[in-house]
Amino acid sequence: MSHPTSDAHSKKATVALLAGGRSSEHPISLITACGVLGSIDTDKFNVVMIGITEDGRWYLTNLEELSALTAQGASARFTAGNQQVFLPLGGGDSRLRLVDGNNEMQYSEPIDVVFPLLHGPFGEDGTVQGLLEMADLKYVGCGVAASAIGMDKHFMKVAFESAGLEVGPYEVVSKRQWDKDPQTVKERIANLGFPLFVKPARAGSSFGITKVDAAEELDAAIEEAHRFDPKLVIEAGIEGREIECAVLDTSAGGVPRASYPGEIVITDQDHGFYDFDAKYVSKNSARTQCPADLPEDVQKTIRELAVEAFLALDGEGLSRADFFYTPDGKIIINEVNTMPGFTPISMYKTMWENSGIDYPSLIEELIQLALERPLGLR
Repeated sequence: MSHPTSDAHSKKATVALLAGGRSSEHPISLITACGVLGSIDTDKFNVVMIGITEDGRWYLTNLEELSALTAQGASARFTAGNQQVFLPLGGGDSRLRLVDGNNEMQYSEPIDVVFPLLHGPFGEDGTVQGLLEMADLKYVGCGVAASAIGMDKHFMKVAFESAGLEVGPYEVVSKRQWDKDPQTVKERIANLGFPLFVKPARAGSSFGITKVDAAEELDAAIEEAHRFDPKLVIEAGIEGREIECAVLDTSAGGVPRASYPGEIVITDQDHGFYDFDAKYVSKNSARTQCPADLPEDVQKTIRELAVEAFLALDGEGLSRADFFYTPDGKIIINEVNTMPGFTPISMYKTMWENSGIDYPSLIEELIQLALERPLGLR
């Protein structure tokens, strides 16, 4: 496999894309990266593609390899490459160390910015962001604290409530509480009423989420969620339309921008909610509508609330905010995603396309925002 070469006369920024990773959302990250890699403007950016295996090893890869992997869908896994990648350790040297099977080392050209197209733990939760901060590498998206809070559905709700945003009724259940006194936990949960949703606190793409319609279903739902996370968030079911809104930061401390809202419409009633199959597997389970069919004043309010949620987390770069719009006109925030999917059908990309920013321009804006932003406290 070829490796990046230096070009002293090139003025193009060099972008390192990260894909795969150690979370259950590994295959979604590969699909996201494949979409970005196929759309980034290579007249403006040099691109270094890095795949991360499920056990955390980093290797160079390319669009051809990613395309072959993503054809496998939800079973796609990046396993290894010919050149292993090691980050610099600061000190002003931003070149990647590239080590082949014979332990021979080469260097990449200096990296200007990293685009971590990683979803879930070990990618979207502040861990990689902290690693990049330590390596003195600029990166796209939220910082360490905002990423960590945005990954944790419990602390995210605390941040929203502190900012005055309306959230639905919920309970937080730790593995320790469940193991020590499951009956008391179930009594707490029952106060939410049914149906309710049992969720891992720090997972995405609907992994481990179960809709529970009766008390006798709780044990199995909690055990399923605990396969992904020892900490759970139990949410009361909310009758309402599922509305999403994309947020894009601005330069120099300006007000972040919000897209026109989009809506997830479940068309297959066998899917009781927008689960993993509806998102990524079934072709007929759900459809997206953007802009959502909402009154203009409601659209305006949702856009304002999406920006408020972004600021509540001290967000940077981008986020996608998910809301419920109830029959009585309430707008309840469900969660934000600080590194939403960039697959060809992802709502974040689609909402911005319908708001006047095409895919390559969106990628470019995110990279430019990262290049302008300093590392460290800001």
